[in-house]
Parts: sequence; C-alpha cells; structure tokens
Amino acid sequence: MSMPSPRRRGLVGYMLALEVILAVIVVVSTTTVSAFGERNPSSADLAKRLGPFYTAMDGTAHVPAPAPPVAGASTGSYTWDCGRNEEHHLNTANVVVTPKFPGPPHHVHDYVGNLGVQDDSTAESIIGAPTTCRNGDDSTYYWPVVRYVQPGQDGHGGPIQLPVSLTMSYTGSPRGPVLPMPRLLRATEGDAVAYTNGGALARSWWTCSNTLSRQTSKYPVCDPGAEVVRILDFPSCWDGRQVDSPDHRAQMTFPVAGGGCAMGMFAVPHLRITLAYEIPPGQRYQIDAFDGQANSPITDHAFLINLMPDTLMAKVVDCLNQGRVCNDAL
Repeated sequence: MSMPSPRRRGLVGYMLALEVILAVIVVVSTTTVSAFGERNPSSADLAKRLGPFYTAMDGTAHVPAPAPPVAGASTGSYTWDCGRNEEHHLNTANVVVTPKFPGPPHHVHDYVGNLGVQDDSTAESIIGAPTTCRNGDDSTYYWPVVRYVQPGQDGHGGPIQLPVSLTMSYTGSPRGPVLPMPRLLRATEGDAVAYTNGGALARSWWTCSNTLSRQTSKYPVCDPGAEVVRILDFPSCWDGRQVDSPDHRAQMTFPVAGGGCAMGMFAVPHLRITLAYEIPPGQRYQIDAFDGQANSPITDHAFLINLMPDTLMAKVVDCLNQGRVCNDAL
C-alpha cells in the first residue's frame, strides 16, 4: 500500500487548518456581545436587565388595522425629504409652547425643517429662514433627542443619537377629502409630562425595523442588526378657525373611532414622522425628558408649525384627495 507523499500530507494539513480558521470566523461573526458582556443574550433577557421601561418586541401588541376607506376618501400619500438633522440643529427652545424663551437645559430638541428656530424665536420670526427640506417646506418639526445612558449617570449628559434615517409622510382621511392646513398652524403630538399626568394624552409608539407589524409604548430592545424605530403620529382634525389655542391642542385633535373627525372638526393631512436609530442590543437609551418624568418613554412628544408655501400645501392636498402616491423625496 502506497503512502501519501510529503507534499500531499502538507496540502491536507493546510486544508484542515483552513477549515478550522473558517469555522472560527463563522462562530465569531454570528456571536453577539451585549452591553453586559454576554454572548448571544435574548432581547427579553436584555430588557429585564435594562428595567421596566424596556421591552423585547415578542408578544407586544400588533399595529391596529386602519379604518377601511369609504367612497370619496382621500387615499393618496405624499412623502418628502427633510434630512435627518445632519446640521445638528439642537436647542432647548419650544417655539410652540414657550416662544422667546429657552427651555430647561436638560430637555434638548432635535429638529428638521426650518433652521431659524433659536431660544428667542417666535413662529413669526422664523418665516423665511433656510430649511433642510428639499421641496422648499419651511415648516419646523421637533422632538426630544435620544441619548445613550452612561453607567452611573441619569442620561441627560449622555451622547445624543441622531437618527440614521427619517421619513416624512402625509396621508389622508378614510372618511373623505382633506382640507389644506393653514400657514402658522401649530400641532402637538404626545405629552411631555405623561408620566405624572395620568397618560391620557400619551402618544408614544416604538418598534424595531424587523417587527414593524408590532408596536409598544416602551423602549424596544431590538435583535442584532435591527434598528430602533420611533413613530411620531400627529393629529389631523382642525377646528377650521384657530392656528393655535391656549393649550396648543384644541385647534388640532386626533380622529375618533372609524378614522373620522369629531363634530365641528375638519380633516387635514395626517403627518407621520418615522425615525430609525442604530442602537446596539443592551445599550441603555432614553429621550431627554423633563425632570420628574423619569425619562419614561410615554413622555415622547413632538411639535410642528406649518410654514409650507401655499402652492406646496395645495400639491399635498391634491395628491391625497386624488388617491395618488407622490414622492418628492427622490
């Protein structure tokens, strides 16, 4: 019986060594190390470690089915691009609630749209300022920043996380056509003090990029490779008279059951802002909430002041009422 040549034995040894190296690479590449130093922890285990404000998406509520549209409903959509605050336009102003005054230093807002909003701004003073929106939308849109929570800190000083993607979209009403939103109309989404205010006005919705059919009012712990998704849904029923009100809410309310507006209110375009963040599994994060709110996720909120040019708003309304899919983000 012939023996393998030294050269052949060397080649076999080389191939075996290569297989071992490749196996090690596969194991390493499929192993996830959490913020707690564990390998391949489950999202549920990580959520328990992070505390009661966090959850894995398994078992969370499914997104409710939308109300079926009636004949004559405004079934179109309009999408546009305002960036994701690459300009790092950040401050403590709240030009809707407390114009001309800065807010508390621990409550920082993230912006897209109008770049003129500063601590001493009013709705009128920002008219004509530059905008991040490619379609010429001069409106301001803002919400609390997301921060990482560093060990031993309360989170207010942690690194601010900008979204890796941000989608702006308007949809219509399932009950009929929509009217144009007037210039300088204010809208409030959510409640900054929901944690101590009973939660009736809370509008906090989160999910993961791989579980978009589910939603939660807690901070989601997403699977490796999935993004944390934050959804800001604005009211879409206008009283037809005011652009603001003492509580900054009465002029714009949410639809009632069935998707229509309450008596005396009129359907206008429904704004949804969808933000995605790259947050490693197990990393503690939270919104920059007010003191006394425990940085609870149910205190998430957002504001807008509509400064769309009339011609652009007319285009939006036509897209929605005619059932067309319009995309100015391309």
